[in-house]
Amino acid sequence: MSENFREQNYSSKMDKSIQSLKKDISTLRTGRANINMLDTIKIDVYGQLMPIDQVGTVSAPEARLISIQVWDKANITSIESAIQKSELGINPETDGQIIRLRIPDLTEERRKDLIKILKNMGEKGKISIRNIRREANEELKKKLKEKLISEDESKNFEKSIQKLTDSNIENIEKILSQKEKEIIQI
Repeated sequence: MSENFREQNYSSKMDKSIQSLKKDISTLRTGRANINMLDTIKIDVYGQLMPIDQVGTVSAPEARLISIQVWDKANITSIESAIQKSELGINPETDGQIIRLRIPDLTEERRKDLIKILKNMGEKGKISIRNIRREANEELKKKLKEKLISEDESKNFEKSIQKLTDSNIENIEKILSQKEKEIIQI
């Protein structure tokens, strides 16, 4: 009877939520150069919006420097303006087909702002996990009502979904704490 409820579906949904959170967090600027900081920036090239890594080679040769080797010179000005308009607060320096982004030290105020943004991202991640738990519990109630699973099975599945939820929320807390230490570090 228990094959009517697939706990793995909800487990994989929660994993996807955590992966999404990690990707979002990786775009937050810390004091170090990180090429993922540019992931949210899109450039209007050849009539469509493209990420920077599709119009040039992006690397971090030094701890406080990101280098973009642009493949087509015609795209340099649009890349520069997109970076200037972004929330990064970095001015690009152009040298031929290479755009350099020097990462300045974070001010105390900026660090506090980044931590607030980080906590918001974490809360959204937790809400996503809780929504998946709610969805699983609703499916359990529906299956119980249709008599596809017994009451004992329903209670057991509910407990295991709660354990899964708790462990994923704990995982989010660890991820947030790690990133917060990274932001605070001078």
